[in-house]
Amino acid sequence: MTLFDELEFSNLQLDQHGPLAVLTINRPKALNALNTDTLAEIGQAVDLIAENADISALILTGAGEKAFVAGADISELSEMNNVYSGRELSLGGQEVMQSLSNLPLPTIACIQGFALGGGLELALACDIRVASPHARLGLPEAGLGVIPGFGGTQRLPRLIGSGRALDLLLTGRQVGAEEALAMGLVNYVSDEPLSKAREVAEQMMRNAPISLALIKEAVRRGAHLSVEEGMEIEADLFGMAVATSDFAEGTRAFLDKRRPEFKGE
Repeated sequence: MTLFDELEFSNLQLDQHGPLAVLTINRPKALNALNTDTLAEIGQAVDLIAENADISALILTGAGEKAFVAGADISELSEMNNVYSGRELSLGGQEVMQSLSNLPLPTIACIQGFALGGGLELALACDIRVASPHARLGLPEAGLGVIPGFGGTQRLPRLIGSGRALDLLLTGRQVGAEEALAMGLVNYVSDEPLSKAREVAEQMMRNAPISLALIKEAVRRGAHLSVEEGMEIEADLFGMAVATSDFAEGTRAFLDKRRPEFKGE
């Protein structure tokens, strides 16, 4: 029995495997497209994970092999026709993506099939992306007369550079897994992407959870600052890490030539 066993989501499945949570977007007939209900449920699931001290890493994936998330629900999107409704949808989606990005534990997107539009934006909000060889990634919003609204215009350039990002944004073209790997859009390509995601998560979870959280905070806070300002943040967080019991355990285990037993303290 886990915290998630009694949860009832309409569009998601949330499972716990020891310290690993797996969140599956479960709308395979709609290629796991993001409508407002699904976005709201993702936000709720992320909040639950953030409150669960037993969870050390999260894998985010989509049901079936055709799509991670094929984008926003176009039938729902097409009903919007004014500035206010569009802005509110964008802000709501951005809030969910930011909550995912701000989780203090490692997050991995496991991409099978299409990761387009809001689906790619969801993957971009994760720390690591693992793709199957047949994955297709892109931000085709310009072809619909709109722009990415869930963080894509901001996260993509920061990940792969403005030139590569503008190529994808302005053409709306889709890239395959190998091209995505070459440009740094995904971290790994695997015939068994979920197994690879679990392998990466297991490797991360061997490390001190406070260290993982502080590393994410250092990268996030320093991303838009000068190197000098970023290093000030790094020094502050390094000092916090040194004061933890996990640091004492990690250094002691190294000297004793044994595996550390971190407690997140």
